[in-house]
Amino acid sequence: MRIGLVGLGRIGAFHAETLVGLPEVDTLVITDARDGIADEVAARLRATGSVAQVEVVAPDALIDADLDGLVVATATNGHAEWIRRGVEGGVPTFCEKPAAGSLDETIELARLEASSEVPVHIGHQRRFDVGFRRAQEAVASGELGFVHTIRANTHDQAPPPAAFIPTSGGIFRDCGVHDFDAVRFVTGREIASVYAVGANKGADFFAEAGDVDTGAAVLTLDDDTLVLMSTTRYNGGGHDVRMEVMGERGTITAGLDHSLAMVSAEPDVDFPRGPQRWSFMERFLPAYRAELTAFFEVAVGRRESPCTIADALEAYRTAEACELSRAERRPVAMTEIRGL
Repeated sequence: MRIGLVGLGRIGAFHAETLVGLPEVDTLVITDARDGIADEVAARLRATGSVAQVEVVAPDALIDADLDGLVVATATNGHAEWIRRGVEGGVPTFCEKPAAGSLDETIELARLEASSEVPVHIGHQRRFDVGFRRAQEAVASGELGFVHTIRANTHDQAPPPAAFIPTSGGIFRDCGVHDFDAVRFVTGREIASVYAVGANKGADFFAEAGDVDTGAAVLTLDDDTLVLMSTTRYNGGGHDVRMEVMGERGTITAGLDHSLAMVSAEPDVDFPRGPQRWSFMERFLPAYRAELTAFFEVAVGRRESPCTIADALEAYRTAEACELSRAERRPVAMTEIRGL
């Protein structure tokens, strides 16, 4: 397959290395708005000895480069534009979350998607993590009986650069949105209401941007399941992403292994043994590979998109509700947040 990739920052360069290592990719066509970046990345990729060819084109030439699929990994403010280019150019498109930087634009893109036959796959990679998929199977099969409580967390080991925070959309849109999508994926239910809070104990640049470094929310699903969600930029013991799904017949947890970023206070307990993971790319490397492989199946018409813009919209709406709840210090029903 001939795959185009736009955006070669941290996640884009990471995807480039993944793509040239996948047997489905014959040629990777890359571009970036910054001068010289694509040439630098191309040189590194060619030096790996990959059998995939690497071509560099100008951004305006990418859609016309005879592509079988497009991968969008630009900064968030470029996502919507490139999704539109892909759909309007008839090119199956994969885009890192979020689909767009605002609720209005996400709704507009979901409507575009619904009116087109060109598939779009939004990159919520937890849908391809083996632990989250096993949890989803346990719920769907009835193995846990009825589910009453879920604990979900996204805890970063260290904060991102200060310059990122004003453009991040806030902790619930940037980090919590993954948990919101995973809750829908694992349970098959919709989120009905939220109550969210946030606090700052770390660097001043979070508060200066109107953001928080730690957030928490109680979500109520449409079947009265309760979800206790937390997210933070400060978890010095390592990167920690987990979901505990508790039911009448048992509990199952995704992300519970020896890399767990905590220690036991109980005597004579040697779990977890480590080593810890220190970034989301390390934590979810197999999931990233699996989701890009799935995108190839979407691009050739062998499967439907596993995470549409409409799916991403629901997670984004929940993040909007959490930010509103945090700001106004009250519960927010999802009916208050516009959707399709």
